[in-house]
Amino acid sequence: MTDWLSEFLLNTGQRLFWVYILSSCLIAIVYTLFQAWQSNESTSRHLSWLNFKNYLLHPSALLDYRYFFIGTLIKIILIAPLILSAKTVAITVFKYLAPYTDGPIQILSHQSITILYTISLFLSNDVSRYFLHRLLHTNKYLWQFHKVHHSAEVLNPLSFYRVHPIENILFGLRYSLCVGLVTGVFLTLFGPRISLWTILGTNGFLFIFSLLGTHLRHSHLYIQYPRYLEKFFISPAMHQVHHYKGHMLFNYGSYLAIWDRLFGSWKASADVQQGLPMGFANNQMQHYRSVSQLLFQPFRALMKRY
Repeated sequence: MTDWLSEFLLNTGQRLFWVYILSSCLIAIVYTLFQAWQSNESTSRHLSWLNFKNYLLHPSALLDYRYFFIGTLIKIILIAPLILSAKTVAITVFKYLAPYTDGPIQILSHQSITILYTISLFLSNDVSRYFLHRLLHTNKYLWQFHKVHHSAEVLNPLSFYRVHPIENILFGLRYSLCVGLVTGVFLTLFGPRISLWTILGTNGFLFIFSLLGTHLRHSHLYIQYPRYLEKFFISPAMHQVHHYKGHMLFNYGSYLAIWDRLFGSWKASADVQQGLPMGFANNQMQHYRSVSQLLFQPFRALMKRY
């Protein structure tokens, strides 16, 4: 158990890495104090985000905590061994493309290749996440599995992990195919000179974005960016809009908002009333009240369609 928790808290590739949690907490505190100062109201009133009873102890949040442990065990024990590795994809792509080239390109410096490779991985990851996320909403069968994530009535950092195992498989395959394809192409073009620009062992761009309040997307703090910035970057408020009833077909992006703008699914946070309800209608929510329901309700819903 200790090693398992350490993997989440000490691995920079995990969203629960302690530095990301700390940075999100600091941003939340600064934002709250700024709101109090701007409105000339008491700080204690604006520190209501610390209200454990209404937020961190909400029944939906308690379900998130239970599901996090069960879902993670399922992911580690049953799903991870089944996922095709990015290394296997990269080697396959390289073997296929290598005969059609005249050898590695030598004109670029190692530093240039590193930056190019890092940017390519970041952009390909972001755009592939956008399209898979969008597909989970627009495909009537996949939507039954993604509804598990959108069944959260309040958001907290562990709501990110309220994901059905089938969705975990899809995102795991997406990652392996995306990273493997990009890596295979770069190996073909530049040979073994490729390397990744990293900060504490993870993609430098992902590290920077994760420091900028990644956990606040799944929270009730409606932190907005200026409209011109939201045209390029997903703010915490924009992702919360995505969880609002009636607005789930907007803001599919993870870090960059440019994909939403290009494909007609962008909505600025200022264009939506703050604090709208999340989840579904009550007659649907009754099917997402326990860990077992989160795991099996998608299959029940699919069976009813036939």
